[in-house]
Amino acid sequence: MSGAHARGARASKIVGSVKAAGTVKSAGGVKTAGTIKIAGTVTTAGGPKPPKSDLGTEITASLVVFLVALPLCIGVAVASGVPAELGIISGVIGGLVVGAVRGSTLQVSGPAAGLAALVAETVAEHGVAMLGVIVLGSGILQIVLGVVRLGRMFQAISLAVVQGMLAGIGLPLMFSQLYPMADGKAPGTPIENMAGVPGLLADILTDRQAMIATLLGVVTVVLSFLWKKVPGPVKKVPAALVAVAIGIGVAALPGADVKTLQVGDLLAAVQVPGGEQFAGLADAAIITSILTFTVIASAESLFTAAAVDRMHSGPRTRYNTELIAQGAGNTVAGILGSLPITAVVARSSANVQAGAKTRLSRTLHGLWLLAFALLLPQVLALIPISVLAGVLVHSGWKLFAPEEFPKMWRQDRGEFVVMTTTTLVIVATALLEGVLIGLAAGIVLAALRMSQTVVRQHVEEDTAKVVMAGNATFLRLPKVIEALEAAAAAGKPRIRLDLTGVTHLDHACRNQVEEFTAQQRGMGLRVELLMPGPARTATTVPDLPEPETRDPALDTGAPGPTAEWFYLDTRPLPDDYAQRPPLVR
Repeated sequence: MSGAHARGARASKIVGSVKAAGTVKSAGGVKTAGTIKIAGTVTTAGGPKPPKSDLGTEITASLVVFLVALPLCIGVAVASGVPAELGIISGVIGGLVVGAVRGSTLQVSGPAAGLAALVAETVAEHGVAMLGVIVLGSGILQIVLGVVRLGRMFQAISLAVVQGMLAGIGLPLMFSQLYPMADGKAPGTPIENMAGVPGLLADILTDRQAMIATLLGVVTVVLSFLWKKVPGPVKKVPAALVAVAIGIGVAALPGADVKTLQVGDLLAAVQVPGGEQFAGLADAAIITSILTFTVIASAESLFTAAAVDRMHSGPRTRYNTELIAQGAGNTVAGILGSLPITAVVARSSANVQAGAKTRLSRTLHGLWLLAFALLLPQVLALIPISVLAGVLVHSGWKLFAPEEFPKMWRQDRGEFVVMTTTTLVIVATALLEGVLIGLAAGIVLAALRMSQTVVRQHVEEDTAKVVMAGNATFLRLPKVIEALEAAAAAGKPRIRLDLTGVTHLDHACRNQVEEFTAQQRGMGLRVELLMPGPARTATTVPDLPEPETRDPALDTGAPGPTAEWFYLDTRPLPDDYAQRPPLVR
């Protein structure tokens, strides 16, 4: 079921038995006590009920998302070349503004790493002050796109592309967080981060504090994998919270000098755009930036929605409504001069894995970000960065899902190529480029599979025959040309081309066949051609030399591709041929 819902009253069907116990009074005044069973289908108005909200589960899920979102907000801000507080502000908006709208149930929004490079480039060129105007313009455009209902076009995305996108996000996320796990700084791009791992290991082994921080991160990762196997009610406590508690305890020990979170004044970081910034809209480069931010942020958010919908069985995303929600979030972020907002897979998957069922968890995570940053910054200062990095490493592994690659290989090797291509391109370049190339690969694969053309070429007595069936498109043109050339090279005085089994003949293949026919006729050969077209019931061509009989299968009247009979000969037709009825021509 898609995210779109029919307007007006909706009906849901309940199949089975409905039992009502008690006293029922009929119209005639007769009372019946007991149980009434109604078997069959009962129709009720209002559609399927949303999943029940377990308040405790929603709160714990929101705390898990908060722990995942906090380091991401700070990390994305730093990578974007802006103060860390702006990242937290965008995270708060993603929870309280976007999270409150009924576009997606479990998808979580905030500042995203996929836009970090673009933001850093924009800030370097135009300054932090202009960032608010650009994000504001992008938000307004997103709302317009949602209103004109362009959001649903993002539903047409291959599962292989979605899985490749998730893996392409998860793999770089893991490698980038290995460095904060050791209280270090990642070199930069995913490729650089991967190449720097041996050096990182050498640094850890020679630095006691880095080793302590790394052990905290490793403990966090191990707990994240094994905590659900702990017996008893203790396992209901999120593993991330347990890891944070352990990390705070270790960080408080004498001699454990590990890095902790540092958050400044959020209100002081707000930069509302003024008249000077809005005057920059006359600059074509600013308009270009707005359009670029709009396209990338919208694509990333709605592609993520497609991925998150496959992670759970709850209500599906309403794509147009979600695009409007993303636009509203970016509009508010732009007014506050903050970072652009998109849906984020890492937070969304953590939300799903934590057992969230409603929008409450994603909205509360924004409240926790705001409350801790404003009221309890000293509490945040107790949390080791390496612990939060460990939480992200676990999330990255779940997104990468290496077991999906051999599974896809066994199921469909073509889709495996699409999936792997998407992952590798995202790792090597960026999210949007990887998804676009993955989509292109998926389209090429679909086109190749739709172009299943069977071409048989053989010689019978004085005739070289070519029989074609299936979908003949330009992708199969080399195969068609090879068969035609082989027929010509046979050296027979007659050539018969039977295309009656072709269900689709595109312009390229049709043109090639017609050119070949004209060329061979010009050389004095007799060419007989059966082309796809309207049905004819004639089986012979009277009054012509050497009449040919059509394949009896074409005269069965069975549904399927039909053909028009063309008898192309070098000699003229009889004078009265045009006046004859079609059935005796």
